[in-house]
Amino acid sequence: MEFYNLLDKIVHHNKTHAKWLNTLSFMENAGARKISACEHPTKVSLIQLKHATEEHRHAFYLKKQIGKIDPELCKTYESNELLASIATRQYLHSLDIKACKYLQQHFKLNKEELKFAAYLFVTYAIEVRADELYPVYQDILTKTSSKIMVKSIILEEEGHLEEMINQLNEFSEDWKVHAEVILNIEKKLHEQWVSAISEEVLQLNYAE
Repeated sequence: MEFYNLLDKIVHHNKTHAKWLNTLSFMENAGARKISACEHPTKVSLIQLKHATEEHRHAFYLKKQIGKIDPELCKTYESNELLASIATRQYLHSLDIKACKYLQQHFKLNKEELKFAAYLFVTYAIEVRADELYPVYQDILTKTSSKIMVKSIILEEEGHLEEMINQLNEFSEDWKVHAEVILNIEKKLHEQWVSAISEEVLQLNYAE
């Protein structure tokens, strides 16, 4: 199912829409936790702290939006309250592992350096994806006159992407070559995730 059409179906069904918001919230929260886990014991930059804080805030904001649909829906991150829970839980974790493996092969890094490199490249890939995903979602929300909005997240994610590019420029002159590999890894994982959600949404529609 084409991504726009998939989101359109999701938004038109309250329970599925709540699960979608909860799924995005889960992933933002997972991203924030990954960023914090990549911190050096002492050399933590202001930007890294800012990113972790803002990703956590996105998770909170998205979770809070569910209340505009039904305050009783999706109170936790239990599997039955997420869309495609297995693919959702594996998405960022798999990207992190695959990125670390690639980076270790192409850069001579110690444990802490590898953590930081993974933070740079994985966050960059996720921000590129967010820059595509959230505007499509917002477009559908606007067209359906939904009470839910993600415009504030779009603005912050755009800022994150710019900050990641600045940090990557400092990390390596040929970072774009390596980033392209990480982006391709993310693309495959994203396609698997969307496919799993599509299958679940179709089953929900059929059940009704």
